[in-house]
Amino acid sequence: MEKYLYFGVLLFAISYPLAQSFEHRIRYASKWGMILPGMLITAAFFLIWDVWFTNMGVWEFNPTYISGLYLINLPVEEWLFFLVIPFACIFIYEVLIYFFPSDPLQDLGKPFVYIMVPFLIGFGLLHLDKWYTSVNFLIGGLALLIHFLIFNDKYLGKFIFAYFVHLIPFFLCNGILTGGVTEEPVVIYNNAENLGIRIWTVPIEDSIYSMTLLLMNISFFEGIRSQKTIQPISS
Repeated sequence: MEKYLYFGVLLFAISYPLAQSFEHRIRYASKWGMILPGMLITAAFFLIWDVWFTNMGVWEFNPTYISGLYLINLPVEEWLFFLVIPFACIFIYEVLIYFFPSDPLQDLGKPFVYIMVPFLIGFGLLHLDKWYTSVNFLIGGLALLIHFLIFNDKYLGKFIFAYFVHLIPFFLCNGILTGGVTEEPVVIYNNAENLGIRIWTVPIEDSIYSMTLLLMNISFFEGIRSQKTIQPISS
């Protein structure tokens, strides 16, 4: 059964959001149509990145803990990752909006951008000798900057709140995938291409990777949702 460990982590991640999708307050299922387009676009971007880094040896997948089904040099579980994890994370985002409608972190939006964008881009440029660190931080900084240029700080407080809350299941799931509970990791990182700093067993770079994944999905989702709510002007 160990070859289904990665599948098990994905099932764990999606089970509660899926089960609660029809709950009458959040009504998450009614938003799937607005979530899916951005999820597919974001998944395509990350899968190209994933194939590139896998072929370069930046990371690899332990055959002991995956089903053995591959598509374009990636296990099928990795393809599902970019659908399951955003689905679960946007659920967190929507739950927090429902229970905290006042957007308590709204004032942190602009400071977050002003600090994080220079830090991420600068840090990425300082570590061009490490592929995962440099590309990850540079893309994270650019994604945050592009979001800010399009939306200003309209959604940033909600995003920051969801990002910090999502770190709890993030470290749990990624900890399992990076060897926190098994003799060997499911995803094996080439430490020559990262900083070698880990929280539990999770490379610190993964927290930025997850930030970008969440931010891109929220950006598309909110962009589509805002268009859906625009009422036609009557003549």
